[in-house]
Amino acid sequence: MSDTFRAYQVGKNDSGQRCVLTDLTDDDLMDGDVTVRVEYTTLNYKDGLALTGRSPIIRKFPLTPGIDFAGSVLESKHADFAPGDAVILNGYGVGESHSGGFAQKARVSGDWLVPMPDGLDARRAMAIGTAGYTSMLCVMALEHHGIGTDAGDLLVTGAAGGVGSIAVAILGKLGYRVVASTGRPEEKDFLTGLGAADIIERAKFAEPARPLAKELWAGAVDVAGGNTLANVLSQTKYGGAVAACGLAESMSLPTSVAPFILRGVTLYGIDSVMAPQAKRREAWARLARDLDFELLDSLSFDVDFETLPQAAKDILDGKLRGRAIIKLP
Repeated sequence: MSDTFRAYQVGKNDSGQRCVLTDLTDDDLMDGDVTVRVEYTTLNYKDGLALTGRSPIIRKFPLTPGIDFAGSVLESKHADFAPGDAVILNGYGVGESHSGGFAQKARVSGDWLVPMPDGLDARRAMAIGTAGYTSMLCVMALEHHGIGTDAGDLLVTGAAGGVGSIAVAILGKLGYRVVASTGRPEEKDFLTGLGAADIIERAKFAEPARPLAKELWAGAVDVAGGNTLANVLSQTKYGGAVAACGLAESMSLPTSVAPFILRGVTLYGIDSVMAPQAKRREAWARLARDLDFELLDSLSFDVDFETLPQAAKDILDGKLRGRAIIKLP
């Protein structure tokens, strides 16, 4: 009989979803050519939805949630990985249709894994997590567009959240002048400590957007969608760009073509789930190089594995700030 390991598992019946902390065996692991001992994971907004069942994130039952994990290879039939290798996983439907990081073991396709870059360890990799990896993809899109540090202010919406806070930290370290938008004015000191030069109230982006407004931003990272993104686009300077990676406010985009055809604004869609391996590895290498680890440590906090269900409720209720790190027991 296989050794048991601890895992959260979400099942579904006529009464709805139910999440339990239980013991599983290797026979419960899903298909894949690499088995990983999960050392650290993290808690994202999507994980909160999966654990609580507030949104139909999980598409196959029973399933272990957790869209991120970092750990070491136990067994491998994949040419790129051998036992003992340190690896990171983000996305590819893990935690949604394939069991993920809220367990002591995971079995996945080696094609989904990223080798741990020099300078990072499993704990800090999960302090970064999908949120930080997505932030770096946004930064890379703005850089690719040609927006330099002398172009003017860069806006980050949802700046006190996981994606936003790391975006502020990266852009600040790179030398950009960052304006942080948040609905929590009490977070001003936190955001300026990360590198924000100025703070702006989220409410300023809540009203329906005009087709064009005063040009304020050389570029932006947006996690909100909805009226917020529409307003950001209308305020983006001629030739500027917005990297959109979230829908915390809404999936809709009530705007016009005016910013695109009259100001030449570019809207980059940032997908972290199915991003190709080359882009993933570049993003993680950049994170190891361009993120201030002292700042990363300052915006990270520990969550006990056994209290994950409560933390899931807290992240959905906006009670958590920064990045949650979970060490597997």
